[in-house]
Formats: sequence, C-alpha cells, structure tokens
Amino acid sequence: MNDWQDSTREDYLSKGLASRSGYGRKPALLIIDFSNGFTDPKSPLGGNFDQQLATTASLLTEFRRGRLPVVYTTVAYQSDYRDAGVFIKKVPSLSILVEGSDLVEIDNRIAPLEGEHVIVKKYASSFFGTELDVYFRGMGVDTVIITGCTTSGCVRASAVDSLQYGFQTIVVREGVGDRADGPHHANLFDMDAKYCDVESEQDVLSYLRSLVEEGGEAAEADNNFRGWWQAAPPTSISS
Repeated sequence: MNDWQDSTREDYLSKGLASRSGYGRKPALLIIDFSNGFTDPKSPLGGNFDQQLATTASLLTEFRRGRLPVVYTTVAYQSDYRDAGVFIKKVPSLSILVEGSDLVEIDNRIAPLEGEHVIVKKYASSFFGTELDVYFRGMGVDTVIITGCTTSGCVRASAVDSLQYGFQTIVVREGVGDRADGPHHANLFDMDAKYCDVESEQDVLSYLRSLVEEGGEAAEADNNFRGWWQAAPPTSISS
C-alpha cells in the first residue's frame, strides 16, 4: 500500500469508513465479463488477465465441489445495436460485442459447465436489467463473491449494486483486473472503503473450504435442489 492509501485509510477509519461486512453462509460466485472480447489482449476492449483467470479457476474448483451457485456474465448486443443505448456512444469499442460472435463467448480457460448460467447484460452492472438478484435470493444466497473485469467498470458497478440489493459482497483482489494499474488500484481501495470487502484469494479459498467441509452432504443436497427448482434469470443462457 502506498503513502496516499495509508494516510487515506487512517483518515477513513477515524471517520467510520472502511469497516468489514464479512462473509455469510451461502455464497455465489459471480464471474464478470471474462469473455474473449475482454481476455484477448489484442482486442480493443481487452487486457492480459491470465492471473485473474487462474484465480477464478481455483475458486471455481471449490464452488463446484460444494455445488454452490456460479453465474457468469457477458456483454452482447444485437447487430443493429438498438439495445446498446448511450453506452455504445460513450464506449464505441463495445460494437465488437455482437450476439453470436466468438468475442462474447466465455474464455475457455474457465468455461461454464452444464447448469451454470451465463447472463447476457447490456450495461456495466451485472444486476441491471437481468433479475440476477431474484435468482440469487431463490438460491438462498447471502454473499456474492466477485471476479472479472474491469475493476473500474463492470466489477465496481456490480459490487455497488450487490451491496444495494442486500448481499454481503466480496471482491477477490487477485481475481479482478483492469486495462491500467491506476484505475485498478484506486477502485479496489475505494470499493473496500465503501461497498465491499476486498479479500485475498487465499482468504476466500479458506472460507470456501471450511464452509464446504462444515456443510457436508446436507448442504450439497440443498444446493442441488435449489439449482433444480429455481428458474434461471430471464437474460441467461444455460451452458
């Protein structure tokens, strides 16, 4: 942590900011926009997110072991962009994300398994216009664990909405990335102070492993039943 972060954190803590909201008892993994259009460094929207993808893969192993909910998001527009609104005027590079294109498919390194939902969204937040909150509540989720990109854009917007919908929200430090270091670190700091807990991969993995071991077969059975019973969000494409 650099000098401005140290001094700012001390100031925030003295004023009642930057406390911890912690973990709940039923987490879901929300993987934001790790589609080829963002994970290919040659893409105008892309960056090198190899480390973040590896962290996400590690988390996926534990979530799948406990039969816990996993949701992916991707941004995809109709070919005439009638559903892109003002967003595409602000970020013209979004025009590469057309429905049916390989660029909107999830990166194969973390490909969804059968039954894991991929939500198609149009804007920054994973919750906006998707009914993701309804799906999470139906699954009994109280904690949303976030990886994905970009930290300053869709990750931040989703973390804020996750809090506003009443979920304890964890952003995995090594699991999120941005196109530039400045916005990445500044937004991690600010989110941690106001909207979520930014935690290390190892801390999150330890929480997941203890939760899965403690819950045992009864928790797995409940998760399996809810996954069968709960309808998918209307904007999702089941894998």
